[in-house]
Amino acid sequence: MRIDTDQKLAILSSIFIAALVGANLLGTKVTTLFGVSVSVGIFAYPLTFLITDSIEEVFGRKKVTHLLYGALVAQILILGIVAIAVILPPAGRYEHNEAYVTVFSNSMRIIVASLIAFVLSQTHDIWAFQFLRSKTHGKYLWLRNNISTIVSQFIDTTLFMFIAFYHVTPKFDVAFLFALIIPYWLFKIAFAILDTPVVYALVAWLRHGNEQHAEHEERA
Repeated sequence: MRIDTDQKLAILSSIFIAALVGANLLGTKVTTLFGVSVSVGIFAYPLTFLITDSIEEVFGRKKVTHLLYGALVAQILILGIVAIAVILPPAGRYEHNEAYVTVFSNSMRIIVASLIAFVLSQTHDIWAFQFLRSKTHGKYLWLRNNISTIVSQFIDTTLFMFIAFYHVTPKFDVAFLFALIIPYWLFKIAFAILDTPVVYALVAWLRHGNEQHAEHEERA
């Protein structure tokens, strides 16, 4: 069965928003990888950058900006739903409201932090990818993908950490946050480098059978 352009974009858009929402809601849990404490959201969030770069490479800045706006609306919706769920009183038979409120109240701050960091970092990523594409005359996808993503991930990580955790306790001062930011960012760099073949595969998949449509969208 042939998958047309709209279906491919719908699939990638769904994965993009699912990864974003999943990283926000699950990101309060911290695990340790190779001796570094990281949020479990690190497994989902890097997907967003490789998807936006792949879509922008084939369809241009306009199409990926629409995806950014859609994801922003989804995050605001989730933030509102979580706020209502936390505020509503529990039924008498529900015994876990205190734990529920603790988990999702933390998630609300993380969602707000992620929302701000997401918009600014993804906006930078879209701009940087297009800027580098013009400078390289559409060549060196691996370079454009990695440079735009690595810088954008630093912006995202720094903004997120400060908004989500600054002075949660006295321990979370500037020095301590940067001690968390740098290794966390290095993990994201590793993910960005490792997912380069995935970007090439997604670009090839998006272009296959849709060359004329893609070229039209890119010029639009």
